[in-house]
Amino acid sequence: MAMQTLDTIFTDAKIFIPDVFEDDRGFFKETYNLNRYRAAGLSDTFVQDSVSFSTRNVIRGLHYDVEMSKLVTVLRGRIWDVIADVRPGSPTYGTWQGFHLSEHNHKQLYVPAGFAHGFLALSDDVVFSYKHGAMHDAKRERAIRWNDPTLAIAWPLVGEPRLSAKDAGAPLL
Repeated sequence: MAMQTLDTIFTDAKIFIPDVFEDDRGFFKETYNLNRYRAAGLSDTFVQDSVSFSTRNVIRGLHYDVEMSKLVTVLRGRIWDVIADVRPGSPTYGTWQGFHLSEHNHKQLYVPAGFAHGFLALSDDVVFSYKHGAMHDAKRERAIRWNDPTLAIAWPLVGEPRLSAKDAGAPLL
């Protein structure tokens, strides 16, 4: 069985669905295999992994780094994941797309460098994994407010968002 690769509205951003082997005990899957992802067209070298834990209505983002790509996946729970093209001069600048990612659909999102990324936790217990294509550098990290009117992201939020002070005070695009 071959890993599935799905297109997004952005040429460089992709959804990957790895092979999942399920039975009555649960499932097993590879969340990353260099050779399989290279064969699927992903040439990034990932240099850092991170994991976050969130509860319902937490919004993380929108964050970006002009040098950092990401491969993200939900290990537990479900989210609404959003990417927005904020690359100056890009023909899709200011365009966003959202995706439902969950522990059950096994979808992974490849976020190209220069794209803003954020997510909304839709379940009470979200564990989220990031593979980074560059080392974190606070000097390069940027943020855009989650409810920026220019982007006009349609977050499926029920109730009040839970934000960090940094994200609540992020600048507009």
